[in-house]
Amino acid sequence: MTFSSITRQSSRSATNILIRIGLLTAGCILALVSIFQLQQYLDDRTDRSTRQIEELAQLPRGEHLKPVLLGYHNLGADVVWLRLLQVLGKKRNTADEYEWIYHAMDVITTLDPQYDYVYYAGGVVLTNLANRVDLSNRLLEKGFKENPTVWNIPFLLGYNYYFILGDAAKAADYIAAAARLPGGPAYLPGLASRMYAEANNPETALQFLGALWQQTQDADTREVLGKRAKEIMIERDIRELETAVQGYRSKQGSYPKALHDLILNGSLSQLPQEPFGGSYQLDSKTGQVRSSTHPDRLRVFRLDKQGVL
Repeated sequence: MTFSSITRQSSRSATNILIRIGLLTAGCILALVSIFQLQQYLDDRTDRSTRQIEELAQLPRGEHLKPVLLGYHNLGADVVWLRLLQVLGKKRNTADEYEWIYHAMDVITTLDPQYDYVYYAGGVVLTNLANRVDLSNRLLEKGFKENPTVWNIPFLLGYNYYFILGDAAKAADYIAAAARLPGGPAYLPGLASRMYAEANNPETALQFLGALWQQTQDADTREVLGKRAKEIMIERDIRELETAVQGYRSKQGSYPKALHDLILNGSLSQLPQEPFGGSYQLDSKTGQVRSSTHPDRLRVFRLDKQGVL
């Protein structure tokens, strides 16, 4: 290969590189212009003196806005989020404004589906300030689908279903999902098991705890899970005993004087052993059964919409 041919080839390569750099630069400029136009759009549509947020409803859907940003959709999400923060800083918002806040969060999370903090913040605000658990769940379910390893998103879904919607079984499923993810607090497995127990499903709670126990190598965590499993066993045993007591009453016309009467009557073949080494005790007047070591029933205390129950 001659020196002149090498020179021509080098010249062509340099020209190609310059063309590519020019195209890349042009693309960046176009994207930045799009971002600037988005910012300008938001500025133009907002009354600076009153900070009205009704114009958030005029934001294009994220699916339509995303192609315009030419790959810089994460930056576009940041722009909308910064503007939305001004709105969230208000002390009060109307019902319509909260719907527009949800719309803006939906746009942000469409532009950047992994913007997990927006899902978390939106879930809290829409539930506790807007009283719109429907919008909160819609946003959180979208976030859980896009971020299946972020534990606090299913945790908030569990909170919504338990405390707001009163669905302990579904709440327990979400809390259990959160407990299986990395980074979650240590109390999640216990909380999930309590919810399963209150949802009349202690066997499911025991299965969940057993699976989690096998996956856990930490001795202290295993000890806590083992204790929780025994508490679930007490709840299971008490329910079975109280069912047998009610069956005894329907046949005999009165409650048994002692739990041993359930064996003599044929209602039970044997009495369950209290897992902490105590005993089960019967109130012959009310038919209620209690554990000598854990007199309080396994139950998650919650607030209803009107205040403390």
